[in-house]
Amino acid sequence: MATNKIVARFKDGTIIKGKTNNFSIRKAFFHLEQSSGKKVKVEIEKLKIVEINIDDLKAAFFVKDFEGNKEHEDDDTDIVAGGGKKVEVQLVDGEIITGFALSYDPERHGFFVVPADAKSNNDRIFVIKSATRKITFL
Repeated sequence: MATNKIVARFKDGTIIKGKTNNFSIRKAFFHLEQSSGKKVKVEIEKLKIVEINIDDLKAAFFVKDFEGNKEHEDDDTDIVAGGGKKVEVQLVDGEIITGFALSYDPERHGFFVVPADAKSNNDRIFVIKSATRKITFL
């Protein structure tokens, strides 16, 4: 499996950055080799390996790098060929994510959104449905 850089953002405001190779939309949890944050549940072989319960998350951001660009302002006008329907997701904390969802199913606990800004640091975002306030297809 490929290793992914993830910024895990929890419903309680906690943020953990790390790498994983076992994230799956079909599993209730995944493991993150922690780069930063304070919510350590499991320590294996002196590496900080955190077991992340999907239901505790607001979203999992699959990022290009952990630093990002704090000066970047989103431009949600790009088109993602084959990316599915354009969607605006309002999360319970007021954050808004605009992008493209290829396979939204209201019966699943989450769905992927590809940002509508090609210059975003996010490659894709797994949004947890229970952390959404409103989902609007544009």
